[in-house]
Amino acid sequence: MKVQDGADRGRAGARELGALALPLVLSQSFATLQVTVDRVLLSRHDPREVAAAFPAMMIFWLALGLGQGTVGYVTTFVAQYWGAGRPERVGIAVGQGLSLALLGGLVFPLLEPVLEAAAWWGAAEEDVWELERVYLRYLSYAALPMLVVAAVSGYFSGLGRTWVVLGMDLAGTVVNAVLGWVLIFGRWGFAEMGIAGAGVSTVVGAWVSAGVGLAWMLRKAERQRFGTGRCWQVEGDLFRRLLRYGVPAGVQMFLEALAFTLFTLLVGRLGVAAMTATSIAVTLNMLAFLPMLGLGQAVGIVVGQRLGANQPQEAEAVVWLGLRWMLAYMGLIATLYVTCPQLLVAAFTPPEPAEAARFAEAAQLVPGLLLGVALYSLADAGNVTFASALRGAGDTRFVAGVTFGLAWPVMVLPTASIVLQSQQWQQKGLGEPLYAAWASATLYIILMALCLWARFAAGLWKQMRVIEPGPEAPRR
Repeated sequence: MKVQDGADRGRAGARELGALALPLVLSQSFATLQVTVDRVLLSRHDPREVAAAFPAMMIFWLALGLGQGTVGYVTTFVAQYWGAGRPERVGIAVGQGLSLALLGGLVFPLLEPVLEAAAWWGAAEEDVWELERVYLRYLSYAALPMLVVAAVSGYFSGLGRTWVVLGMDLAGTVVNAVLGWVLIFGRWGFAEMGIAGAGVSTVVGAWVSAGVGLAWMLRKAERQRFGTGRCWQVEGDLFRRLLRYGVPAGVQMFLEALAFTLFTLLVGRLGVAAMTATSIAVTLNMLAFLPMLGLGQAVGIVVGQRLGANQPQEAEAVVWLGLRWMLAYMGLIATLYVTCPQLLVAAFTPPEPAEAARFAEAAQLVPGLLLGVALYSLADAGNVTFASALRGAGDTRFVAGVTFGLAWPVMVLPTASIVLQSQQWQQKGLGEPLYAAWASATLYIILMALCLWARFAAGLWKQMRVIEPGPEAPRR
């Protein structure tokens, strides 16, 4: 398709980015809805379960992040092969990710004792830890289908067929939500399982998404055009390149998840109220962040396709367009956090008077936390945009390096110091230690965004490619 310069090119870029982003935003919104529904259901069943579910999920994503980031990086390979006009290489590229998914999914349940030990360290009370153990036991069996979903989603996303990704996620979300309601409360003749029911529904929902995606990817038309019938073959050089670029992407996810998990576990040492308030604040933030992540994924896909087609200037224009969209969206969400905190907290309030009284202490802390969330959400717009663009080019090592270089000295270690001195902190009248801990997390997000912007502005990413040289793609 021939695209004219100037305003026509801008409109075409906006249409392309919007068409890619809308299904991914909706997909992430469904994922957000799934997590939120689980938290709301658990909070209405037992407030201790929602306090246990959040750190348990954080620990799970910490362990899964390395594999998921590596496997999911097939998106960039597919995007660059597609942009370069080499569809015959797409299926085998996805195959390398599926091989890693199978390996990681089979190994993951062996990590359960380590995950339970991490949960014990961060639990404020023994009964909360027991609930975390139950949840983690089930989540460990969701790793394999989730890794398969990462690889298959990379296939469809890299090709720009993001509506299929939406269909996969929608199917899993519906099953998870309905089954969660049934099993948590014991509806339709099933036994009441509480947090164990939330774990079972997560596993089943993940397998539904994986099954839908694999069935669509292995259709005859896909096998003929993209070679998906070869998706279980390992190609040495391509596999090594996936590790070379994908492992840093996975390490970055791991490091960021580790930092926020440690932050969460440290905050848990401040008491159940602080942990519950943090869980609610992060859940509300996910309502904004995960849809924004969908737009970031679309930016990364377009960057990969444009670089595969040797069109770096068009890739850059799409990145700045994506940033403007994200800032506008996050501005609206931040305003909601600041002006309507009590309305947002009300969704988590248990209906029983006794449980609502226990919940009140945590509810009083949430509005103050949302002020920090509003600030760092705006910085996260830049964070997501520039990180996605750099990963779409193959600059994964820098993103991992800056994450490691900032997270510990700016967020984790200051939070540890605040928690260890929390009693002295309050005795000296220095304010609520929970707010001070969240201030360090906000500063980390802001500094991260500035570093990624500087790297992007330097322009080194324009010369990067993850695929091997081949015939030059025709300009679109």
